[in-house]
Amino acid sequence: MDSSLTIAIAQINAVVGDLPGNRGLIAGVAREAARAGADLVLTPELALCGYPPEDLLLRPDFYRACAQELEALAREVPEIGLVVGHPAEIDGRHYNAASYLAEGRVVATYCKRFLPNSEVFDEERYFDGGQSPCVFSVKGVRVGLNICEDVWRVGAVEGAKEAGAELLLVLNASPYHMNKGEDRLRVLRDRHAATGLPMIYVNLVGGQDELVFDGGSFAIGAGGELRVRLPQFAPALALVRYGAGDVQPAEVAPALSLEAQVYQALVLGIRDYIGKNGFPGAVIGLSGGIDSALTLVLAVEALGAERVRAVMMPSPYTADMSLDDSRQLIRNLGVRYEEIPIAPAMTTFTDMLAAELATPVRGADTTEENLQARIRGLILMAISNRSGALVLTTGNKSEMGVGYCTLYGDMAGGFAVIKDIAKTFVYRLSRWINREREIIPERIITRPPSAELRPDQTDQDSLPPYEVLDAIMAAYMEEDRSPREIIAMGYTEADVRRVVRLLKISEYKRRQAPVGIRVTHRGFGKDWRYPITNRYPDEW
Repeated sequence: MDSSLTIAIAQINAVVGDLPGNRGLIAGVAREAARAGADLVLTPELALCGYPPEDLLLRPDFYRACAQELEALAREVPEIGLVVGHPAEIDGRHYNAASYLAEGRVVATYCKRFLPNSEVFDEERYFDGGQSPCVFSVKGVRVGLNICEDVWRVGAVEGAKEAGAELLLVLNASPYHMNKGEDRLRVLRDRHAATGLPMIYVNLVGGQDELVFDGGSFAIGAGGELRVRLPQFAPALALVRYGAGDVQPAEVAPALSLEAQVYQALVLGIRDYIGKNGFPGAVIGLSGGIDSALTLVLAVEALGAERVRAVMMPSPYTADMSLDDSRQLIRNLGVRYEEIPIAPAMTTFTDMLAAELATPVRGADTTEENLQARIRGLILMAISNRSGALVLTTGNKSEMGVGYCTLYGDMAGGFAVIKDIAKTFVYRLSRWINREREIIPERIITRPPSAELRPDQTDQDSLPPYEVLDAIMAAYMEEDRSPREIIAMGYTEADVRRVVRLLKISEYKRRQAPVGIRVTHRGFGKDWRYPITNRYPDEW
């Protein structure tokens, strides 16, 4: 008779550095799985310490603490087998590891073979690569282990197969970016086609600084067929049955639209950044524009209206429609709201700086415009200091890319929610939010965007149309295309020169921006490490 095995996929939300808390979370899930009849629990990559622990991995005491917690976990739940991701120090070398725990002890340990060192990953900074496969028996089934990057390259899966594995378990901490789930499924199907191994893939869920892990754990069986899939962006526990040499079909969570994915990623990113760092709530400066409206909707979804505060700070240039639309948005969402006019502060600052502003005599310029933004930033930070609520900034990726933002003004705050959302996608996501009923007032979506820092101002006074700007920005900074290649795509040389120049000279601003949620495969964060002082002329 063929052996059978029930594996519990534990898609959990770990907290970086909270070793006792993560151990308790894993132990609780393991007990639940045991009650449900599971033989083995599979947890994500580095689940014991959270991912990514970054330079905590340079501390010798961190490895000692993880080893102690791992041994304690084995003793705590001896009634069920556990596969746990953790960092390990072995013979003076450091590894991204996964251990099989059973009957109160560590039975076997696998060390990740391939270490990613691109995009947001720099595992070669911390770990050595493993060399040997790890295969162990549970109820007569030969189980092999791989960790994340191992399945993206040829070698580790094949090594497990050669070592006798008949079922492969894959631990992952794979951060979300748009359409990442499709890539994961494609890669595992490629490895399955090469080896014939059925595979169970568990992924971390939760927000960690700029990263969001979306879960979406799954299993594939014969022919690469998708047999099981857990929901995205939420903790989950699911039982997968292996028998007759294959993974048996079970529930497959429906795939989300791209808009739904991004929406849930941003909501989870806000919720975990606020929650894991202990902030009581969030405060947002409204402008009557689409970026602050979208940020407010996301914050309310993440935290609840009772934990969100909105502040409108009109100037003499603020249009009546901006006030009216903001008030309607507030009525739709039910958050605490107040209006603090900034005209008195503008007068005070211009009086204080009268001599400076008169020299040279050239009329009002960006100096006065930036004063308005900085007055608003000062007010928001004062509210934050008094209340403890975190200021969520509202700048989008297009603005951050070309520097259409003010240092110590609209950039002032603690978390940049839509920092990796291009303006064109801001509109797309806002329309998706309104798909069933109007939450964001329609006029906010349809009116020309404006910073309202001078009379009759629009964004397109200073920038190319956002459809053009976003396409050039994506080609240059996300796809590494040269200006010459971008011009060949059909964009004018004038627009390309303008956008590329602004991208380059705005680097000093981006270095001083708050951390923000990453949802594309390359954001202005860990992915983007360009020098501020930079005279490279590009290829024209």
